[in-house]
Amino acid sequence: MKVIKKIFKNEDGATAIEYGLIAALIAVAAITAMSSLGTNLSNTFTKVSNKL
Repeated sequence: MKVIKKIFKNEDGATAIEYGLIAALIAVAAITAMSSLGTNLSNTFTKVSNKL
């Protein structure tokens, strides 16, 4: 019975999973922002190229 209580009391694994989820969320936000920035930058270079 003590072993089962110890397993449920141990939160190290849960903390690692939470950090992993936070890192994944930050990665998704960064990818989305950079994708949008890349599209805008590409459009800007296209406009400049056409003007030249």
